[in-house]
Amino acid sequence: MKTFHKIFATLLLIGTAIACKQEVIKLTQATTAAVTPTTPSKGNADFTKFVAIGNSLAAGYQAGALFDSGQANSFPAMMAKQFSLVGGGTFNQPTINSKNGYSGNIAGVITLGRYILFDPDGPTGPRTASPYPSGYPGQTTTCPSTVVTPPLPAPYNTADPIGAFAGDKTKLNNFGVPGIQLVQLLTPATGGPASPANPAFNPYYARFASSPSPDGVSGSKILGDAIVAQPSFFLLEIGNNDVLGYATTGGNGSIPITPPTAGGIYSFDINYQTVVGALLGSNPNLKGIVATIPNVTNIPYFFTVKYNAIPLDANTATAVNTGFAGYNAILDSIIGKPALLANFSLDPADLTSRKVIFSASTSNRILIADKTLKDLGSVFDYLRSINVIPSDAQRALLAPYQKVRQATATDLITLPAGGVLGTCVNNNPLLVNGISIPLDDKYVLLPTETAAILTATAAYNATIKSIVTANSTRLALADIGKAFADLVAAQIEGVNGVFISPSLAPPTGAFSEDGVHPNTRGYAFLANIYLSAINTTFSANIPLIDISKYQGTGLPINP
Repeated sequence: MKTFHKIFATLLLIGTAIACKQEVIKLTQATTAAVTPTTPSKGNADFTKFVAIGNSLAAGYQAGALFDSGQANSFPAMMAKQFSLVGGGTFNQPTINSKNGYSGNIAGVITLGRYILFDPDGPTGPRTASPYPSGYPGQTTTCPSTVVTPPLPAPYNTADPIGAFAGDKTKLNNFGVPGIQLVQLLTPATGGPASPANPAFNPYYARFASSPSPDGVSGSKILGDAIVAQPSFFLLEIGNNDVLGYATTGGNGSIPITPPTAGGIYSFDINYQTVVGALLGSNPNLKGIVATIPNVTNIPYFFTVKYNAIPLDANTATAVNTGFAGYNAILDSIIGKPALLANFSLDPADLTSRKVIFSASTSNRILIADKTLKDLGSVFDYLRSINVIPSDAQRALLAPYQKVRQATATDLITLPAGGVLGTCVNNNPLLVNGISIPLDDKYVLLPTETAAILTATAAYNATIKSIVTANSTRLALADIGKAFADLVAAQIEGVNGVFISPSLAPPTGAFSEDGVHPNTRGYAFLANIYLSAINTTFSANIPLIDISKYQGTGLPINP
């Protein structure tokens, strides 16, 4: 090929906003079976002092933050209400005292809180409601087109940083700590100090630790504090974050998967056995319930934004295709040279799959970076050396496209990508994320990464189930993994006369606005899985929760 078209020289300004579209679910009538009242009983368990240990789920975290109403409706707190019917006592939590909680900062200045579904241009505008954090101050962007997003209205216009717990630390029952992995139950470093040198630090634990660590070596541990509380029955919900952090960062390596086995002090199997062993060893009469880990790649965080979420009109599609014509021609040139294919060990089918083509459609596939692809850098360098690529400048233009392709249905796009797709890079209307510039690795979960998550999750659950089997008279198993898989398979279930679905879309969605954590109704559904397992294992008759009495995610708010 003698000539090479400069990539994107003729791209038109792309003015289409990309949003996280919510599926419309067809409802059918829910059925509620008649229930014959029975006398509640505790069976052979003792719920006098119920203690919960875990991560954000146990803490009541939802919508990207820990806030008053979410925490008050944590699923352990719901369970404690049911336990009160069979002799259970009070259930104290490390109250956060914040209406909207804390989810982060903008430029370290503006404090942001819980997420809320917000429709920036109102019910009659063309934009789709998406999750926005409380305290969001509004924004006007001018590239690739002018888009004005107003600030969130009251009561979602404020947020609070994480403050110290002012209550009595010695009377706590809930030791759920958002964001922790299994190993953080076992180290004082989780309680401090707050420094870049201590990645184990967690401000949610530091605020109520019985003895916050000054050095990461001395001080209290989450598990130790829970044991000191002297539970008569415990709940252990842990392990989700050992794969979730890897998943939500698109498997980009910033947060690794915890090794299921043979990982030394970081090995899941060893640490899980240590935690359960310490609990059961603290009191020969102590009983409890533990939970399996669900397939985190099935949560709304990974399917709300579709792999083919790019809408383009005819003029824009033509412009983008013109920009990619030279790149596609280079791939065709390589495919047509058997010797070149052999010298660089290239697969023609792979090269064909990397061609970038857009159309006048609402469902164009996103352009993504794929680190598993063979790097074409050396091939491009060779083509430059023989002047197929005629200049160094044109070779440089190919640098971002050495390992790219358009997404397929097996790629999972993360929820935050909805706020990135269609935006400009360096305020340049020719450089548009997901269209002319590949979407960054942290926003995409590749098939190989999904497989790694499922492999680790299966191994974690095998460890959990084997420990329950070995302690069958003292431990119940809440098979959350199976229950969630069943809900995903059904897509919608009727319970207590209401419907729930594995999505964040109201009115049926069981997930909150962050796409990861359940909403209040979802937590009630979760609590019933635990209660049912307790009833079965310990011959108890604890009434289940009427989930219709708990709220789901609210309808979108308007400016």
